[in-house]
Amino acid sequence: MEHIHRIKYQSKLYELPYEVVYSRRRTCAVSISAEGEITLRLPLGASEAQINRLLLEKQSWIIRHYLEAVKRRESRPESNLTDAQRAALEKRYIDAAKEYFPKRAAYFAPLTGGNYSRITIRDQKTRWGSCSAKGTLSFNWRLMLAPPAVLDYVVIHELCHLTHMDHSKAFWALVERVCPDYRTHRKWLKEHGQELAL
Repeated sequence: MEHIHRIKYQSKLYELPYEVVYSRRRTCAVSISAEGEITLRLPLGASEAQINRLLLEKQSWIIRHYLEAVKRRESRPESNLTDAQRAALEKRYIDAAKEYFPKRAAYFAPLTGGNYSRITIRDQKTRWGSCSAKGTLSFNWRLMLAPPAVLDYVVIHELCHLTHMDHSKAFWALVERVCPDYRTHRKWLKEHGQELAL
């Protein structure tokens, strides 16, 4: 279900749509995708008061990053591909991703530890990869459009979640051990992720 958050910023009223995702997490968090999609990630049973408090506390952060995403989106060159051409290209990239990601995961798995059960390729809206509690790794096929080192960073990131299902210091230490320049790749994704489109 889509909700609307109204923010008055520099004398202008913004009506920002956002999605709420409930899970077994303990804390509340806000994320904004490269396309400017706002997602609130909340513990099960979070109250309306908690949601409003989160939106109020993060208000400046939300509007700043939302406007940055809109600016990047509007400055992106328009594609001259037809829908049919885009669909055909996407299928080729997805097919290639289904072969490539398992190879990279198999290469890095001995360095990160943990065992994954399977790998899926998706067109996720708000994330580049994920790792489920059952050991399923999911990757966004659009990473095939990124520099190979950036793709490898995401693979390593998700593999490390097999050992640490959080973003603790221990998790980042493991990521850094396998990928010493991960900060550079993470920054690249933040700045250029919206460009990974056909």
